[in-house]
Amino acid sequence: MSGRLTATGAVLAALAVGFGAFGAHALKGQFDAEALGWWQTAVAYLLPHAVAVVAIGLAKRPRLALAAWLLAGGAALFAATLFAMALGAPRWFGAITPLGGTAMIAGWLLLGWRALKED
Repeated sequence: MSGRLTATGAVLAALAVGFGAFGAHALKGQFDAEALGWWQTAVAYLLPHAVAVVAIGLAKRPRLALAAWLLAGGAALFAATLFAMALGAPRWFGAITPLGGTAMIAGWLLLGWRALKED
């Protein structure tokens, strides 16, 4: 399980860096201010959550796996909907974004809860 978590986090981190560079260079001047904000927000949330997932995977603590998967899935969903809207997807995608945010919040809360229960 920890290998999959670590790999998932690593892929998400690579995507965050790649999307960040793509947005800064290839899409420079293509976005209006709102779309640029969506793009930057997606990258800003994706990268630190990916790093957290890698750290949890490397810790090899099975009780924290669900929290890590919530962080990974939430960050991926949150970022994907913002990237899609920035690239022209319908605005209703914005209604999906909070689901990813909710999963991230749940992941952090579960991580804290499980950490406290281990002490």
